[in-house]
Amino acid sequence: MADAIYIHIPFCEQICHYCDFNKFYLKSQPVDEYVEDLITEMGIYADEHDEKEPVQSVYIGGGTPTSMSEKQLAKVIHDVRELFPLSESCEFTVEANPGSCDASMMKGLYNAGVNRLSIGVQTFDETLLSAINRDHEPGDAQKTVDMAREAGITNLSIDLMFGLPGQTMEQWKQTLKAALSLPITHISAYSLKIEPKTVFYQMQKKRQLRLPDEDLEADMFEELVANAKRTGFQHYEISNFAKPGFESRHNLVYWDNCEYYGFGAGAHGYLNGKRYANHGPLPKYMKAVSAGERPKREEHQVSSDAQKEEFMFMGLRKMAGVSLDDFEARYHTTMEETFPGVLEALKGDGLITVKDRQVSLTGDGQLLANHVFEKFLLGNEQ
Repeated sequence: MADAIYIHIPFCEQICHYCDFNKFYLKSQPVDEYVEDLITEMGIYADEHDEKEPVQSVYIGGGTPTSMSEKQLAKVIHDVRELFPLSESCEFTVEANPGSCDASMMKGLYNAGVNRLSIGVQTFDETLLSAINRDHEPGDAQKTVDMAREAGITNLSIDLMFGLPGQTMEQWKQTLKAALSLPITHISAYSLKIEPKTVFYQMQKKRQLRLPDEDLEADMFEELVANAKRTGFQHYEISNFAKPGFESRHNLVYWDNCEYYGFGAGAHGYLNGKRYANHGPLPKYMKAVSAGERPKREEHQVSSDAQKEEFMFMGLRKMAGVSLDDFEARYHTTMEETFPGVLEALKGDGLITVKDRQVSLTGDGQLLANHVFEKFLLGNEQ
């Protein structure tokens, strides 16, 4: 049974050059109708949810949820709380861009039961904000944090990006300094990945994109880790840092390979051993829901081998790593039997450690994580 819910709001007032998530310009979109269909979709699944199994995490992402009106967003929050049993300690997160949420909306979020905000800062450098087509100014991040705290939301996460076009180490250091001076509880920091169907992808094809080299990107990551730890953040996942007790429960659902609902256009979910993806285009999504159907574009059963692979890929992202005993209890075989020779080879290369029945990445392993994960692909040459 799923114990987490992801809700996708695919509307933005401006499209960032790097973003490949399912999103649409807000202007002229049927937002009220989308909200109604979203609630209808949730109701279809809620009818089958066991009332004795309270949901532990709700995450409303996008897109930009706070690009909707206060009334529209409040309806989504109200109805998910009405449809599903939420635990008393449920982590309820809403994504917001700096400057996209005024004091009234922020207070409304708090009153509706939102207890965590994820703020898409990305950088505090004005030149870089312009280069990636963000629609806020550096000072908006501080204002948004202050507004959230004044409203009563004190569990605050910010997103940062490094490896941006033309970004220097000095710019990254200044962004880290600004970020770590804020009264926040969590930081997610990812290196830029160029994805198809983005402006940056087209620029790269035309050789118009000047990106930091791999060595500089690795140095930026190490600078991030050192500064975050120095200021009291625990490095608990490759790209995530939290003050003690403020780890993202929702993301831990993904990394622990647990099941979750995915609602909305383009959302992904994992239920009853099956992963599914909803229709992305609004007309297709809304047509399916209006017909009383689950708006799935695709669905597939996760094979036994794929489950084991995902256990390793996702679990090794956590600094705590994966448990040899948990693997054996879940799959009734040992990790060594499933991936013969892999643990020893990676240990020999200095990329993992095995201690107290836990397998985890070393510092070098974190920098070469994708290389490590590839070694746990079953059916491939090791």
